[in-house]
Amino acid sequence: MRVLGLDLGDKRIGVALSDPLGWTAQGLAVIAGAGGAKSNIRRIREIAEEHEVEKVVVGLPLNMDGSAGPRAEKARAFAGRLAGALGLPVELWDERLTTVQAERLLIKADIKRARRRQVIDKMAAVLILQNYLDARPKR
Repeated sequence: MRVLGLDLGDKRIGVALSDPLGWTAQGLAVIAGAGGAKSNIRRIREIAEEHEVEKVVVGLPLNMDGSAGPRAEKARAFAGRLAGALGLPVELWDERLTTVQAERLLIKADIKRARRRQVIDKMAAVLILQNYLDARPKR
């Protein structure tokens, strides 16, 4: 089962895709958010159809105390619109500290600052999706 992972940012959406067995996540793309929600959903639909995705996981940016702030509410609203547009199950997954973790991994890999900005959202999407996949019971 292929699963798509999304990291919703203010300016970009990081996209990750699982392998066909749903065990590992790989970075796939970064969608520039300048086109607005409709354009972003259209592009996500194209990606989902192209890769025969069966489920989508959207990162839920909770506060450190577990409460939901304005960004979490935006993610919930977007996930609801996405589920309606794709006709696929869309799950929310706690993404606390994934961007920080992605930044640290990229620094450790000696990726230059300009390049990190280009791939940080994709890397965060990979971490969100991999955490989701690891938490699922294996068949």
